[in-house]
Order: sequence, then structure tokens, then C-alpha cells
Amino acid sequence: MRFYLGIDIGTSGTKTLLVDEHGKVHAEAIAEYPLHQPKPGWTEQDPEDWWQATVSTVKSVLRSSKVNPAHVRAIGLSGQMHGSVFLDKKNKVLRRALLWNDQRTAAQCQEITQRAGGRAALVRMVANPALTGFTAPKILWFRQHQPKLFQRLAKVLLPKDEIRRRLTGEFASDVSDASGTLLLDVVKRTWSKKLLGKLDLDADLLPPVCESEDVTGTLSPAAAATLGLTTDCKVVGGAGDCAAGAIGNGVVKAGLLSTSVGTSGVVFCHSDQPQYDAEGRLHTFCHAVRGKWHMMGVNLTSGGSLQWWVDNVLQGLTGVGDAQRYEAATSEASAVPAGSGGLLFLPYLNGERTPHADPHARGAFVGLNLSHDRAHLTRAVMEGVTFALRDSLQIINSLGVPVREIRVSGGGSKNPLWRQMQADVFGRTVTTLAVEQGPAYGVALLAAVGDGTFGSIQQACDATITVAEKTKASKKAATRYAKLFPLYQRLYGSLQGDFEALATLQTS
Repeated sequence: MRFYLGIDIGTSGTKTLLVDEHGKVHAEAIAEYPLHQPKPGWTEQDPEDWWQATVSTVKSVLRSSKVNPAHVRAIGLSGQMHGSVFLDKKNKVLRRALLWNDQRTAAQCQEITQRAGGRAALVRMVANPALTGFTAPKILWFRQHQPKLFQRLAKVLLPKDEIRRRLTGEFASDVSDASGTLLLDVVKRTWSKKLLGKLDLDADLLPPVCESEDVTGTLSPAAAATLGLTTDCKVVGGAGDCAAGAIGNGVVKAGLLSTSVGTSGVVFCHSDQPQYDAEGRLHTFCHAVRGKWHMMGVNLTSGGSLQWWVDNVLQGLTGVGDAQRYEAATSEASAVPAGSGGLLFLPYLNGERTPHADPHARGAFVGLNLSHDRAHLTRAVMEGVTFALRDSLQIINSLGVPVREIRVSGGGSKNPLWRQMQADVFGRTVTTLAVEQGPAYGVALLAAVGDGTFGSIQQACDATITVAEKTKASKKAATRYAKLFPLYQRLYGSLQGDFEALATLQTS
């Protein structure tokens, strides 16, 4: 029996799966690590924490499964996108990595747009406008604000690619993850020398790019010894977490769309050709499927909004453990009718990306009255997050992209209330899968393709992924949400100026 490891370097922790050649999960492990926020809107992590979590979770799944390490044939890597790992010539990390939801780079985004010759010219080069979460503005921020350290800079890696370096000693990235740097020519699937030149950045700072199932190396003797594996174990290109999650959901064909509610929220649509939103509200990236692309909308604090609400506000809720608090909170919310009694929540707790691309956006409850209680507020948070997902879905629909099936994943699929809420807010039937393990499962399948078990990722998904359940929209709830959604959309415009003023006060 052949086995494959899928490792996902997430924001809150690393998840590792051990999967066999038939797609069956034999073991899983998660290790958490801290998120550093030195200022409001700034988010950083220590890459060493990612490595230690990788080591501990790989050892854990090997120990619990009792699989012969020699039978582990390949590893697939996934991870949070856009993060910046800055290395010197000796591969020493120069500072903590700036993450995907870090908002400090608004000035650098303006500089990139100006140097590129304007927003339209930038989109022609790299298929996307400059956004604060992307990697390129982080590099410019580093150059401007820490020039002495920048002089020592030899390589910039994405989070999962730093783990690849620790595993194999090789520098590489895959095209799906590299798409989120703002430095990749997404159409040609190679680094944009034109934009790099305009930004005065050396192309040697970036690793070679490959397709997601390509083998990028094998475990070094040191890494093999540390993990308890063999030096024959391959490491494939892998994928950014959104593309990897789509692989894990089987979104590898036209007509399929997935939603995922984790720390962030993602609406992901497969595309056989590169397609663009002229207003730049959606991302156009390379897919982890060879020669394919995807469109994607991202909300920065989706599950993160509910986490903030439950952990920071509802700490006194019955049930001591985290899982108990979430269960108690959503159980209360399920007793409240759709629409939360006319209460709306804007889930912009750390700025927003789709559709507003505004690092100054902030969260808000709007419509509070004396009849509202804790359960109303909890449900409003969940509904606000789901409205944010509908923002992206509506843009995709407006572009004429066919959506035959919506697959829900992450926390939004595991919680029955949130699953039904998505069907009702979208006004569409949504489906869930028999096994939903997220990005780690997707890259385990990529590892199996790279090792030759499957001839393509489409073949791997057809063999291993099945739909388990369909959730139909409630006509009554869908009608209620259809009335509330335009109000939700207008609120951002009404509050935009005030958000910027408040954000300035919060950071001054």
C-alpha cells in the first residue's frame, strides 16, 4: 500500500493527514501556534513555529497509524497564501513573516500601481490589482522600513515553500500560490519580469515555479531523520490553501464552485481559461490543476468573526471548552428566525478584500434595538459572514460564469445552521462531501498524482471524492434574506468614510 502526506500550514495551526492510495484518511494531527499582532492591522508569525508544527504533526500521524515509513511515497504542501519569509544568503530568517491578512502596505500598493503605469496596466501584467494582503507590497514595505535587513535579503518564500526548503533544501513554488504574490504573469504561468523590473526587484529573489503535481525534490537526510521518513520520499509542488482546498472539494471542472469558511472566507470557481473581473473585485489565479485557472473572492474575517465573537465576547457562555462555547452559541442562534430581527453585522474586523479592497473597513452591528439579545447578535454575525460570501457569488454570476453546483466546506459545512444559512442566503441548493478535510487532503491527492498513482488530478478527484448530502434553500428564509442583502450591501458605502477615520484613530 502506498501512502501520502498532506501538510497544510494554516494561520492558526498546521494540519497533517496520512492518506492511502485510495484516498482513505488513516490519521490526522493538528498543532497550533501563536499569531503576533504588534499593531492594529499588522499580523506576523515565526516560520520556526510552522516547522516545529510540521515535525510534530508528521510524527503524530506516523505514530498513530503505525504505517511503515518506507511506504510513505510523497508529500504535498499547502499553506496560507501571500505570506513573506525573508531569508539571507545563509537561509537565516531575517524577521517574522508578514501574513495574508496584514494591512500595513496600503502606501506600497499605491506605489506598485503607479510604477506599473496604472491599475489597468498592472492587471494586464499580473491579472490582479495591488492589494495589501499580497506579497509584492510586503517586499516593498520591507525595503522601505527595514533597509539594513533588506540589504541582506537573498530569497523571498511563501509559507509552504519555506517548509519545502526545510524538507528538501530546494527553492521552489507552485503557480497557484505564486499567483498571490502579485509578481506572477498568471496567463503565462511564469514570473513577470516586466513588473519586477518596474519595481526594481531582482528576479533571483524568487524561487523557480512549477505545476502543483511536479516533484520538486526528495527529503534531505536531516529532514528524513527528523521526521522518521526515508530520503526516497518525494515532495511535490503543492498549492496555496485556496486552490488546495478546491482540489480537496473536487472543484476541478467547469461549473463547480466551492465556498469555504475558515479564518477567512473563500468563494472559488474553476475556469478552463483565465477570466477577469474588470473592476478587480475578484482574484484571477492559476489553479492547482495543470493548465487551468480560477476566480476567487476572499473575505478576510469570516470564521474569524465568529471566533472573535465567541472567544472575546461570549467567554461566560455555558460550557468551558472552545467547542462547547461554539456549540452553545450556534444552538442559541438557531432559535432566532432568519434575519436576526432586522439586525445586520458587517464582518470587516481586519479590513476587507472582496469586493471592497479596503484595509480601513471595520466591523459593525447595525439595527440594534431593545428586543435583541445574545442569540440575535450571534446569528447576525453568522449571517453577515454569509452575506459577504454572497457578495463574491453575485459578482461571479454577473460575469456570466456558469455555476452548476455549489459545494460548501470548512466550518460553514460542518455546522448545520451555517450550512442551511448558506443555502438560504444564496437561494440555491448546496452540497457537502462524504469526506471533507480541506487543503491538506487536496495536496495529499497532488502527492499521489506526482507519484504516479493517478494520471491527473481530475482522475484522482473522480476516484476519491463523493457528494454526501444536499441542503435545499428554505423559500421563506431565502425571501427574507433577499430583502436584507441589498441593505447589507449599502451599509459599506454609507460608513466608508467613517471607517477610514476610525482606522486612523486606532493606529495613531
